[in-house]
Amino acid sequence: MWVIFLEAGLALLLLLIIVWATWPRRGQVHPNNHPPEEKRDE
Repeated sequence: MWVIFLEAGLALLLLLIIVWATWPRRGQVHPNNHPPEEKRDE
């Protein structure tokens, strides 16, 4: 019986890690982490 709880806990932990890794960061100024393009006078 404890194996079922262990597997359920590991699945929940994996889900939380995936959600945390893909959650948008706070304070992100530029979308998709692209730096602003510098305009050059040519």
